[in-house]
Amino acid sequence: MSAEPDVRLNAWVHGHVQGVGFRWWTRSRALELGLTGFASNRPDGRVYVVAQGPRAACERLLELLRGGDTPGSVDTVVADWADAGEQIPGFTER
Repeated sequence: MSAEPDVRLNAWVHGHVQGVGFRWWTRSRALELGLTGFASNRPDGRVYVVAQGPRAACERLLELLRGGDTPGSVDTVVADWADAGEQIPGFTER
Protein backbone atom coordinates (compact mmCIF):
# COMPACT_ATOMS: atom_id res chain seq x y z
CA MET A 1 0.00 0.00 0.00
CA SER A 2 1.56 3.29 -1.08
CA ALA A 3 0.59 6.67 0.27
CA GLU A 4 -0.27 9.41 -2.18
CA PRO A 5 2.51 11.96 -2.59
CA ASP A 6 2.12 15.22 -0.73
CA VAL A 7 1.12 18.33 -2.65
CA ARG A 8 1.65 22.04 -2.17
CA LEU A 9 -1.23 24.51 -2.17
CA ASN A 10 -0.38 28.13 -2.97
CA ALA A 11 -3.30 30.44 -2.16
CA TRP A 12 -3.59 34.20 -2.44
CA VAL A 13 -6.43 35.41 -0.22
CA HIS A 14 -8.02 38.73 -1.24
CA GLY A 15 -10.26 40.85 0.97
CA HIS A 16 -10.04 42.43 4.42
CA VAL A 17 -7.65 39.80 5.77
CA GLN A 18 -4.84 41.74 7.46
CA GLY A 19 -4.97 42.93 11.06
CA VAL A 20 -7.91 40.66 11.89
CA GLY A 21 -6.20 37.45 13.08
CA PHE A 22 -6.47 35.79 9.69
CA ARG A 23 -2.93 34.34 9.65
CA TRP A 24 -3.34 32.97 13.19
CA TRP A 25 -6.70 31.41 12.23
CA THR A 26 -5.16 29.89 9.08
CA ARG A 27 -2.25 28.47 11.08
CA SER A 28 -4.67 26.87 13.58
CA ARG A 29 -6.75 25.23 10.82
CA ALA A 30 -3.63 24.00 8.98
CA LEU A 31 -2.18 22.45 12.13
CA GLU A 32 -5.51 20.73 12.86
CA LEU A 33 -5.28 19.22 9.36
CA GLY A 34 -1.67 18.12 9.85
CA LEU A 35 -0.28 20.51 7.22
CA THR A 36 2.99 22.40 7.15
CA GLY A 37 3.65 25.78 5.57
CA PHE A 38 3.07 29.43 6.33
CA ALA A 39 0.68 32.39 6.04
CA SER A 40 2.24 35.71 5.11
CA ASN A 41 0.90 39.27 4.80
CA ARG A 42 1.66 40.78 1.41
CA PRO A 43 2.24 44.52 0.85
CA ASP A 44 -0.85 44.76 -1.39
CA GLY A 45 -3.21 43.63 1.41
CA ARG A 46 -3.49 39.97 0.47
CA VAL A 47 -2.45 37.02 2.60
CA TYR A 48 -0.31 34.40 0.87
CA VAL A 49 -0.82 30.87 2.19
CA VAL A 50 1.45 27.94 1.40
CA ALA A 51 0.29 24.58 2.75
CA GLN A 52 1.95 21.24 2.16
CA GLY A 53 0.69 17.75 2.92
CA PRO A 54 -1.91 15.24 1.74
CA ARG A 55 -4.08 16.59 -1.09
CA ALA A 56 -7.35 15.97 0.79
CA ALA A 57 -6.13 18.02 3.75
CA CYS A 58 -4.96 20.84 1.48
CA GLU A 59 -8.31 20.82 -0.33
CA ARG A 60 -10.09 21.05 3.04
CA LEU A 61 -7.95 24.04 4.04
CA LEU A 62 -8.83 25.72 0.74
CA GLU A 63 -12.54 25.10 1.44
CA LEU A 64 -12.11 26.70 4.88
CA LEU A 65 -10.31 29.72 3.42
CA ARG A 66 -13.22 30.20 1.01
CA GLY A 67 -15.90 29.24 3.51
CA GLY A 68 -16.97 32.52 5.06
CA ASP A 69 -16.16 31.68 8.70
CA THR A 70 -12.74 33.32 8.58
CA PRO A 71 -11.71 36.42 10.51
CA GLY A 72 -12.20 39.57 8.45
CA SER A 73 -13.83 39.07 5.09
CA VAL A 74 -12.56 37.09 2.13
CA ASP A 75 -13.52 38.35 -1.32
CA THR A 76 -11.78 35.64 -3.33
CA VAL A 77 -9.06 33.02 -3.06
CA VAL A 78 -6.80 32.36 -6.04
CA ALA A 79 -5.15 28.97 -5.68
CA ASP A 80 -2.73 26.82 -7.59
CA TRP A 81 -1.31 23.38 -6.99
CA ALA A 82 2.19 21.99 -7.25
CA ASP A 83 4.13 18.94 -6.23
CA ALA A 84 5.39 19.16 -2.67
CA GLY A 85 8.67 20.99 -2.56
CA GLU A 86 11.34 21.12 0.07
CA GLN A 87 10.04 20.05 3.48
CA ILE A 88 8.61 22.95 5.47
CA PRO A 89 8.91 22.59 9.27
CA GLY A 90 5.67 23.34 11.11
CA PHE A 91 3.23 26.06 10.08
CA THR A 92 4.22 29.65 10.76
CA GLU A 93 2.93 33.17 10.47
CA ARG A 94 5.28 35.44 8.55
